[in-house]
Amino acid sequence: MLRSLLAVPLALATLAAYPATQQWPPPESPVIPAADGYVVIPGAAVAPDKGHKYLAIFDATRRAEKPTELLPALNMAGSELNAFGVAGVPLSHVRFAVVFHGSALAGILDEAHYRAKFGVSNPNLAVLEQFRKAGVELFVCGQNLASEHVDPATLAPGVTVASDALIVLIAYQNRGYALLSF
Repeated sequence: MLRSLLAVPLALATLAAYPATQQWPPPESPVIPAADGYVVIPGAAVAPDKGHKYLAIFDATRRAEKPTELLPALNMAGSELNAFGVAGVPLSHVRFAVVFHGSALAGILDEAHYRAKFGVSNPNLAVLEQFRKAGVELFVCGQNLASEHVDPATLAPGVTVASDALIVLIAYQNRGYALLSF
């Protein structure tokens, strides 16, 4: 009992040492406006480095929770592009690729087919176009298309049909790309 009574003042003293609220600037989204923004953290460890080359392959397997939301992989890749944009890292130092398969496949349907499936406009199309302009390579698993009987002509423009998502992931990791899965 005494130990419990002593723990309360210690916990209160510890909490009092921290400010109640931190005033953070609003996040910025200069590269991919629809994706999550980036907040500069002063003095943070492992901040973006303007001189470093960043290589990442995003394994896009999850669908969005709602058809009006971005695919998780597009939001995460976009938020990282925003981070590098805010930090002043040139896009020429950022090499990203995304490979779609699994339930993420529906998110890369063209407007007509997405609207027919979900009854709403495809929120991913503008982001896919922004990715292409930023030099992001976009792939879809040919094996997934074949097994689901999806016509490649129903996909968003600029998405390249690959032989197999796992082969893309292996090949890019062998080239030094970090694997990020969403």
